[in-house]
This record gives sequence, C-alpha cells and structure tokens, in this order.
Amino acid sequence: MDLNFNDNTNTGVFDLSKGTNGNAPTIKLSSGYEMPIVGLGTYSLHGATCINSVKTAIAAGFRKFDTASVYGNEEEVGQGIRESGVPREDIFVATKLYPNQYSNPETAIEECLSKLDIGYIDLMLLHHPGTNDVKAYKAIEKYVAAGKIRSIGVSCYYVKEISEFLPKVNIKPVLVQNEVHPYYQDTEVVEHLHNLGIVVEAWYPLGGRGHQKELLSDPVLSKIAVSHNKSVAQVILRWDLQRSVVVIPGSSNPDHIKENISIFDFSLTDDEMAQIAALNRNEKHDWY
Repeated sequence: MDLNFNDNTNTGVFDLSKGTNGNAPTIKLSSGYEMPIVGLGTYSLHGATCINSVKTAIAAGFRKFDTASVYGNEEEVGQGIRESGVPREDIFVATKLYPNQYSNPETAIEECLSKLDIGYIDLMLLHHPGTNDVKAYKAIEKYVAAGKIRSIGVSCYYVKEISEFLPKVNIKPVLVQNEVHPYYQDTEVVEHLHNLGIVVEAWYPLGGRGHQKELLSDPVLSKIAVSHNKSVAQVILRWDLQRSVVVIPGSSNPDHIKENISIFDFSLTDDEMAQIAALNRNEKHDWY
C-alpha cells in the first residue's frame, strides 16, 4: 500500500463551475474515488425523521451522507438510501468508528457494514484520536484491501496529531473532518492538510453546537447574504467551498435541505471572502 504523501489530488481547488443547484461537483480523493463536496450530516437525526431526511435530501440532489457509529442511526441512513430509488453506486456514504471501538475494530467495522446494509462503505473515519487509533485504522486498511471499504480518513486530527499519525499507517487518509466555521476557520490546519494532498471537511459548518444562532445572525454575514439574495447559511457554505472545504450541513427541514445544496448560482467576491476571514475568533466549540 502506498501513502502517496506527495499526491496533492486537487485538494486545494474545487471547480465550482461544474456545480448547479441540486447537483454538487465532486472531488477526486487520493484513493481514486470521486466524492461530492456537499453532503447531509445526520448527527441529530433519528428514526423516521432520519429516514425521511435522507430520502428528501436524495430527491433534492444530495449524493453524499455522513453518519457515525456513535450517532446510532446507521440503520436509518441505510434504509433511506435503499428506499430512495437511486442506484447505490451513485451515493457516497461515510461513517465513523468511535474511540471506545478502537480496541476491537473488526467487530465494530462489521457492525457498521451490517447496520448500513448497503453493500460497502465509501469512507470510514476514526471519530477522533484515542487509544488504539492506529490499530483501528490498520484494521480499516484491511477492509479497504478487501473492497468492503473504499476510502479511509480521520476526524479531529490537527497538525500535531496528523504529523504523529501518518508515519504509523500504510494508507494516507483521503480526508480529515474537523470543526471549521467562520468563527473557527482553522486556516493553518486547512492549508497544512491541503499541502499533504488531504481533503478537508467541515463537520459542523454552520457554527459549533449551541452556537449556531449567533453565527447565523452575524451582521457581516447578514449583509453579504442580502446582497446576493441568499441566506446566511448559504453564504457560509459557499465560503467553505471557495476555500476548498467540503461541507456536510445537517437538517431535517425540507426547505433547508434544498437551500443547502442551492449554492452554485452565486459566488463571493474577494472582498467578501476577506470580510468573512476577518470574523475568525479562533473560537473552538468542541474539545476535540
């Protein structure tokens, strides 16, 4: 297996001209697979709400979904995908192992495959650093070799964590999923990961949990949104994409779901990007 440390597969630039509302462009991962740059996060979705949200998102044009073992909704995500009528190969599904699963990773991986019940997993991440994370990652590598998992990555790994981790594994992570939003822009880490040829994904792009209301009412963002006849959420998501950061906003509201993938009919000017850059507070809302 090849780490491909020097393979900078288009990670620093997204071709947003290829996107239309309801049809997000893809980025080619270092594993060779294509991944949509906009997806639906399912962190807080459960039961029928989760199933219906997945189906609503697919009908709106979403083709990427993010779940995790610890979310307790892999079964519902898989059901929504199976019931959507869209071919499995057209949909990209990511899930994650939690640190309490790292000591027995094979069992955890099999549980993910069984619960999702969609044949294979497009991307499996480690949820955040923890004891036995290298052991768990190497177990996922074996499933990549067997074709049951297509790509592999990590979440909540920053410069120090990724630098210590890379020499210990055989396959370079295709993606790192971190906290990124206008109040915590993580610019140094984003640039470092892009230079390594690793895609960056914002796991909570509309603000840290419990802090979304403040961000969505920010006066600078509100003014920019009005000038484009867009919502603040759309401006934030577009800002991420113009920084080549993948977004996975979560929602069960059909209008918001549609809105979140309707961000390809406008672009932010250099001045507007600079205004948003100036909002950075290095304000991290989660401990990891």
